[in-house]
Amino acid sequence: MSRTRTLVPLALGLAAAGALTLGAAAATAAPLPSAAAGSTTVTPAGHAFKATLSGKATLKAGSVTVTCSVSVSTGTVPAAPGNHNPAGPVSSPISAPTYSSCTSSMPGVTPTVTTSGAWQVSMQNGAPITATMTVPAGGLVVKTTGLATCTVVAAPTAAAAVPGTWANGAPPSLTFTNASVPVKVTGGFGCPTSATASTFNAVYTVADTTDPAQQITVAP
Repeated sequence: MSRTRTLVPLALGLAAAGALTLGAAAATAAPLPSAAAGSTTVTPAGHAFKATLSGKATLKAGSVTVTCSVSVSTGTVPAAPGNHNPAGPVSSPISAPTYSSCTSSMPGVTPTVTTSGAWQVSMQNGAPITATMTVPAGGLVVKTTGLATCTVVAAPTAAAAVPGTWANGAPPSLTFTNASVPVKVTGGFGCPTSATASTFNAVYTVADTTDPAQQITVAP
C-alpha cells in the first residue's frame, strides 16, 4: 500500500564508511575478527507500537534542506519467541513512514512524497542500543513541481540500511543523527542532480498502543 504526503526530497540515508590505510605493513596484516553480536530481547512480545516524530526532522540533499514537523510509523513487536535473539538483532516490520507539514529551502517549489514497500526496523542490544531502519529499494519517491521539477528516488537500486540508536525510557526514543541513504536525483534547473546521498536527522518517541501503560523495551 502506498502512502502519499506533501514534503520535500526525503532520502533518509546511510553515511558511507571511509577506508583508512595505515601503511604497507597494515595492508598485509590479517583482518581482525568482528565481535559477535550479543543477545537482544524486545518486550512486550506481540505488542503494537507507534513511532511519532518529536520536534522536527531535517533532511538535506545537495544544497536543498527540508524541515518536517509531522512523521508517523507503526509496527508490532514479534510474538514470543521471535522477540528474542540470543546472538543478534530483533526485527519488526513497520509501516512506510509518512511525512507532512514540511518546508523547503527552495522557494516556489511544491514537493510530494510517496512511500511503499516492506519497511522494517531492527534492534540490537548494546551500549548504545543500535537501531537500523531498512528502506526498501525505491520505497521512497519524491517529486517536486513549481520552479524546480525534480524526482528523488531513495535506495534506487537496492534496500538501504539507515543507522540509528534506541534509548529505553518513558517514553523510549529512536534517534537518527546524520544518517544518509543512497539517492538518485533527476530533473532540470534547481534540482540537486549531483547528490548521491541525503542526510537525515530526527528523533521519534515510541508508544505501546496495545497497552499504553507499558513501554517498548530493548534488553539482553
